[in-house]
Amino acid sequence: MSESYKKWLKQKQAKLAAIDCYSAGATPETVAKQIGVQPSEIVKLNFNENLFVDRSKQVPLIKELADEIDLRMYPEDEEVKLREKLTGYIGVPKDYLTVGNAGDELIDRIIRLFIEKGEAAVSFTPSFAIPRLCTKRQGGEYIAVPLKGDFQLDVQGMQAKFSDKTRLLYLCSPNNPTSNQMNAEDIETLVKVFPGIVILDEAYGEFADYSFVPRIRDFPNMIILRTFSKAFGLAMLRLGYTVANPELTRILTEKAPLPYPVSGFTIRMGIKMLDNMDIMRTAVSALVAERGKLIKALNQIEGVQAFNSQADFLLINTEKPADEVYEKLLKRGVMLKKWGKILDYPNCFRVTVGLPEMNKKLIEALKEIQGD
Repeated sequence: MSESYKKWLKQKQAKLAAIDCYSAGATPETVAKQIGVQPSEIVKLNFNENLFVDRSKQVPLIKELADEIDLRMYPEDEEVKLREKLTGYIGVPKDYLTVGNAGDELIDRIIRLFIEKGEAAVSFTPSFAIPRLCTKRQGGEYIAVPLKGDFQLDVQGMQAKFSDKTRLLYLCSPNNPTSNQMNAEDIETLVKVFPGIVILDEAYGEFADYSFVPRIRDFPNMIILRTFSKAFGLAMLRLGYTVANPELTRILTEKAPLPYPVSGFTIRMGIKMLDNMDIMRTAVSALVAERGKLIKALNQIEGVQAFNSQADFLLINTEKPADEVYEKLLKRGVMLKKWGKILDYPNCFRVTVGLPEMNKKLIEALKEIQGD
């Protein structure tokens, strides 16, 4: 190995090591080992998963699919068929739809295509981390404007950041982690004046009051992001799609970096879920009902504040320090996403809306911790 190669490799490793990457954190298995219980006893409320989807109805669909497919073959017309099914679901033509390997891959694809070194993306904070990480990796600048005290957009503050270098605007609504949906008028104002591509992330759209999908023709620079991970309960399979005008859709579809970016199995499972919409609709209805009960119960605990939600999770703030509450919850087998300070709230957690028995354990644990 030459000295020049060694030097280059060392420099490259140092550069790559400095890249900020997403970390999933501890798993239920890890926590179970730490506290000496079985993984099945851990209450996992930190990843916004939809456990209201009836697994007993999903499993037969998976078995059907296993009998139908030939794993030795490459995907064929699966993507076209999925887009046709999505047309019936969301009411836009199939040439407005791009299928991807979940929302994360689609965000990465969009940023790779539209952000170059020295250019900038604008968003708000706090919000989903992936767009920031992807922009930084591209050598772009990520400009994040704090939300207002009510978790709504600072429209004037964001507009002030628009320049001839801003190529992308990322808006997450309902927002992760604050769980609220942004005012539609504010989104419309920003999209109409932004001099570039707008990603409107509606990953939690099925749990919210409204969607921009029916109005996509009014916004030629908007790419709406949707997913099967949340409402449809296919988080493990990684399936997402975008809704945009045909010109942008052609770019996103034809300029994908790899052939077959989504497995045929995954796409076909998405089709089966669209053929059995009652599974999703029943789950969303049950989750929204439980969400209201959970918010009410949490707000009855002294020292806990739970905010209203338009997603399958919610945001809470505790009087006691977040680090202390987090560790005590882990010892009781309850996993939340610790955020710490968000705006004027110092001890925030993101909480998945779990099944009733899971939420009961969370409520009991928080009552004990706040009463210590």
